[in-house]
Amino acid sequence: MTATAAVGAAGAATGTAAGTAAAESRPGSGRPPVTAQRPSRELRALLREIDPDRIAATVHKLVSFGTRHTLSAQDDPARGIGAARDWLLSELRSHAAGSGGRMTVELQSYVQEPAPRIPVATRITNVVATLRGSVTPDRVYVVAGHYDSRVTDVMDATSDAPGADDDASGVAVVLELARVLAGRRPASTIVFAAVAGEEQGLYGSAHLAQRFRAAGTDVQGMFTNDIVGSSTADDGTRDPYTIRLFAEGVPSSETPEQAAVRRSVGGENDSATRQLARFVRDVADNDATGMHVRVIHRRDRYRRGGDHIPFLERGYPAARFTEPAEDFAHQHQDVRVDETGKQYGDLPEFCDFDFTARVARVNAATLWTLAQAPGTPRGAKIVTSNLTNSTELVWSRGPEPDLVGYEVVWRETTAPEWTHVIPVGDTTTHEVDLSKDNVFFGVRAVNRAGLRSPVAFPEPAA
Repeated sequence: MTATAAVGAAGAATGTAAGTAAAESRPGSGRPPVTAQRPSRELRALLREIDPDRIAATVHKLVSFGTRHTLSAQDDPARGIGAARDWLLSELRSHAAGSGGRMTVELQSYVQEPAPRIPVATRITNVVATLRGSVTPDRVYVVAGHYDSRVTDVMDATSDAPGADDDASGVAVVLELARVLAGRRPASTIVFAAVAGEEQGLYGSAHLAQRFRAAGTDVQGMFTNDIVGSSTADDGTRDPYTIRLFAEGVPSSETPEQAAVRRSVGGENDSATRQLARFVRDVADNDATGMHVRVIHRRDRYRRGGDHIPFLERGYPAARFTEPAEDFAHQHQDVRVDETGKQYGDLPEFCDFDFTARVARVNAATLWTLAQAPGTPRGAKIVTSNLTNSTELVWSRGPEPDLVGYEVVWRETTAPEWTHVIPVGDTTTHEVDLSKDNVFFGVRAVNRAGLRSPVAFPEPAA
């Protein structure tokens, strides 16, 4: 295919001229990327079921346990992390009851020996619901929030630690997604996790990620929702229609050999996690969610970390949703009123539950589309055995029964988003009359319903 033909194919694929297509993907243009996928009628119906009142009720219930500190009581029926754990288990089981056996719920526990912020051996328990896929169940997507909480002193396990925003809000998103999706049949498996031990050192999520890694589980995407309860910043300004998505570039799990390849050919902005973040924008930054997804090209905020990091460290694509601008008076603070009358503490009255419901819709649009679309193509490579000014791409065909073909995407090396799409049909190889030295390429799969996978960034191969 010539370069001119490639540009024409891109316009045909997106319904735009090539120049307009490139403009649509520019940041600040107000237009979606050329890879964007419009929400289906089915997805819109699903998103309408997300209920801000249920999210509010979950946050208030978790706050009612007084403290959910990892070192708090595990056997008190009314107060402490154990009471919260038991209530979460009951809630997820009630949602699973309507799944026709497709959703199972379990407690994942282990004893953490003394470690930083863990002074004595302590049981860490995740509450996990798994909605098994009906077509490709071995492909897995994970959504999580942490149900433990803290005050100013991270070792204070007795004071009230309401943790409404950090992170009852994220757990409320997880529970609402489990409720809405339990009665549906995703093609791939979705895991809903309320994890513990985050404030003490990401212990619960590390245990969950390690279990997946030890079992060889094909986790193709993980999202943590952490501090997604408020749209108001510390200066009182509001941004109720934006959610940040933190997505690392250079993989945390990168080996020296992989680093050498990256230094040679580029790809700092093309990790599997960055492709996952682009996919979120493609499917969830639209009128169906009512939200703008602001992708931040960092693993996390300065001096902070979340439950996606253990997944990144084990080679899984993972990213973090967080509200647009935090108010630090209402997280990691003792509940108190200072001499000026200012209220401190992570209390539910400082949450915006309509905002959190929109965050849940972003998650739902992403997870449902991921689970229904083909998986990210495997084995994508650029053939480098011959010096040539064209580019030959190869990849492995996916196992999905409704797979109908593939698309090659490309962009200038300085462009942040894919700007051109080339439909190539049901094949595992394609040659483009563009130099691999000058642009970046990717490959994504397409199914019968027109759903596209995340993009696979090809490696060089002889």
